[in-house]
Amino acid sequence: MATARHRRVEFAWWPVLLPMALVLASEYKLRSRPANQSIGGGVDATILIEVAVYGMVALYLYRRFGLGPPRRRPPVVLLLGWSFAVYSMLSALWTPFPVFGLVRGVQLLITAAVCQVVATRAGREDLHRLAHAFTVLVLISVGIGVAMPFPRTPQTVDRFNWLYVHPVSAGIFLGIALLLMLAFALPGALPRRWPPLAYVGAIVVLGAALIATGTRGAAAGCAVGAIVLMVVARGARGRAEFLLLGAPLVIVVVLAFPDDLVAFATRGETVQQLETLNARTDLWTLALEAVSQQPFFGNGLSAARGLFLDEIGLGGGHNAFVNALVEGGLVGLTLFCLLLVVLCTQHLRLGRLRAQRADAGLLLGLVLFFVIDGVTTEMAAAPANVASVWLYMVIAWTAILERRSSGDVVPAAVPAARFR
Repeated sequence: MATARHRRVEFAWWPVLLPMALVLASEYKLRSRPANQSIGGGVDATILIEVAVYGMVALYLYRRFGLGPPRRRPPVVLLLGWSFAVYSMLSALWTPFPVFGLVRGVQLLITAAVCQVVATRAGREDLHRLAHAFTVLVLISVGIGVAMPFPRTPQTVDRFNWLYVHPVSAGIFLGIALLLMLAFALPGALPRRWPPLAYVGAIVVLGAALIATGTRGAAAGCAVGAIVLMVVARGARGRAEFLLLGAPLVIVVVLAFPDDLVAFATRGETVQQLETLNARTDLWTLALEAVSQQPFFGNGLSAARGLFLDEIGLGGGHNAFVNALVEGGLVGLTLFCLLLVVLCTQHLRLGRLRAQRADAGLLLGLVLFFVIDGVTTEMAAAPANVASVWLYMVIAWTAILERRSSGDVVPAAVPAARFR
């Protein structure tokens, strides 16, 4: 009977559909509007659909799993994930944009709740299915972007995207999916669900689309993540393969395509734009001034979306760490950085275990992807976007690996389960 229950948990649909629903509701829009309209609390049909989807996810979690204190000590990564989410929600109490901040805070708590039930009620195979489902979504999205290009802004006219998803967000989608497919394509890594050529084809399409977005942070993060993935997931053999094959290949590419690499890095921008990282350095100067006024507890959730609009015309911190500092102060930045450090430490530790090595290599690559991409975009430290959802899925995946390494099994009583 216990075995049958375990099998029923293993093949449940919700560990795939719930995170996918959050991603779709947060990012896929059929309209575009200026940041000042979003901050002002304006509501349209698209916002109502997004809020409704998050509400249905929360209702499903309550009806299926209930609410209650954990009955066992949760892993450190889960505690830190909840700490960052709860503190972000509390900071909405003193944000200058309370309505927007409250909505985003609730969305982050719902994301953390999905992470909790996935971490405690799902299995490693469920996350593998989520990886493939997410990749299929991204591949379909690439097809939509090619077949039906939507109107572009003057800043993104030459950059690939789909629907009204910004090229920066599209780059994050593609970078995550590319790392996921690399993990399954590597020999002896994660168990495959598709034929080998399907993974190769997906990697080619995703890589080409990532370059077409012109998103330099995502491209750099994906390159570093891929190297770390190969080195960790393949163990000593992976390190030897990188030294013998990977490093020479990188040198050959740099020497063979110098003009293309420079064109991608500069993207036709002026010297002044490059020096200021498209006005990001000016924004960060304003951000430090805002931090000096509220250094410890910050200006509140989503404050970075509106504080700089009047002065510089940009919304958001355009850097995950700056965003965490502006909105959460030193407390919020400490929680965010501590979460990333603990995740990396756990993945390095799990990477020493042969049975967990491939998963740990992928997860470490994803975390480093978020860190490097976070230099130019704030999404990993902000609620309700693909980077935030996947960061919490990485937390859940890490907790599952820790449970497996300690010999714990998935609790059997799913319908009556509480948040454990």
